[in-house]
Amino acid sequence: MKKWIFCPLCNGKTRLQIVETTKMKDFPLFCPKCKREMLIEVNHYKVRMISQIK
Repeated sequence: MKKWIFCPLCNGKTRLQIVETTKMKDFPLFCPKCKREMLIEVNHYKVRMISQIK
């Protein structure tokens, strides 16, 4: 089952989908709603923001 990645800052839907086995580390995520870029980690549908990119 696919799930959308939501922005950890504004909770807006991004353009990426993940499955349960998706693993990302230091992935640059851009949010089209709040126009911010951040580094995230993904593991078992859990998205964690590492840092915000200026």
